[in-house]
Amino acid sequence: MMIFRLIGESFRFAADALRQNKLRTMLSLLGITIGIFTIIAVFSGVDTLRNKLQQSVDKLGSNTLFVQKWPWGFGDYPWWKYINRPDPSLRDYQALKERMGNVDGISYEASASNRTIKYRSSSVTGASVNASTQDYDKTWTLAFQEGRYFTETEGKTGAPVVIIGALIADGLFNGEPAVGKQIKAMGRRLTVIGVFKKEGEDMLGMSQDKNVLIPLNLAKSVFDVQNGNYGPQITVRGKTSIPLEEVESELMGTMRSIHRIKPGAEEDFALNKTTMISNQLDLMFKMVRIAGWVIGGFSILVGGFGIANIMFVSVKERTNIIGIQKSLGAKNYFILLQFMFEAIALCILGGLLGLLLVYSLTLVFTYGFKVEIVLYMKNIIMGIGISVIIGTISGFWPAYSASRLDPVEAIRS
Repeated sequence: MMIFRLIGESFRFAADALRQNKLRTMLSLLGITIGIFTIIAVFSGVDTLRNKLQQSVDKLGSNTLFVQKWPWGFGDYPWWKYINRPDPSLRDYQALKERMGNVDGISYEASASNRTIKYRSSSVTGASVNASTQDYDKTWTLAFQEGRYFTETEGKTGAPVVIIGALIADGLFNGEPAVGKQIKAMGRRLTVIGVFKKEGEDMLGMSQDKNVLIPLNLAKSVFDVQNGNYGPQITVRGKTSIPLEEVESELMGTMRSIHRIKPGAEEDFALNKTTMISNQLDLMFKMVRIAGWVIGGFSILVGGFGIANIMFVSVKERTNIIGIQKSLGAKNYFILLQFMFEAIALCILGGLLGLLLVYSLTLVFTYGFKVEIVLYMKNIIMGIGISVIIGTISGFWPAYSASRLDPVEAIRS
């Protein structure tokens, strides 16, 4: 019960100090408020962007590998090492289909970008025409809002059928059912058999909303699917029960065997995976977080000195009261904790003001600029935690000096 009484008295003292010295207190809290605001604002922006990017990366599949000509790279990219590599071929795909065992699906894919899709007098520009072998629904996670996927017969015969994205369906049919209608793409008339479920905006361009998908055997009669200009790739999705490293090792060995690469020689192909993107994102956002800590840390440091200063002043102003408390039997730790709680209360107030500013900023961006920024609970807890730590550090020495005062000298002052 005594600890609760102590906390109550400490917060009452803090409230009295706030009421009696509003300007002095607000100026002292300004550093804490700005520091917490800077750190939590940076972290909220970084976490929101990181999660949105990760959602895009996750669409690729955590157990998926991509056989491509170019490795995914960032920064100083040695493109001259890869320019003469061959593009993945249908021969590579057929050999992998025959030899790979630890997989759920293997597909050969090519894409023609920035195409116009037409239906009667309506048209949609900027669409991507993707072509794939039958296992596309096994190597990618697909969801339909209308219709179905290709049958095996349609895939083998190269039937003139197409699956379209939700934005293309909206632009061509204006809300009417799309399945069964004939559209025109790349000079061919195609019957719509399905519509992908709407996914919304995607930061890495992985959304199917503005894509159309046709069987690879149909695409062969429209464009050269093995030409590097159409980004040919082989997508391999490993079994969920098999570690990705094991699937990658098997795929690497099989591809080297197919291309007859001698032991010790460098590969003439790239195996790309989502962890490459995730690791690079972690590195990039780590640097941004460090910058946030540095900028906010200086403000918090200044704020900490401000809190220590106001607490020394508070001790000086209440020296007589401290002396009376000690003469009535108050222990040193009681006086120490009293001022410690007061310092922590002041810092928490500054932290809450900083969090309130961050929350206001998220509302401005979300509703004013249509850019969603989320203030996550972990960042709120971190902001309050930093405030408590700074309050503890800043208030300790003033509180300690108050607890060591001689009661007779304190009363005489």
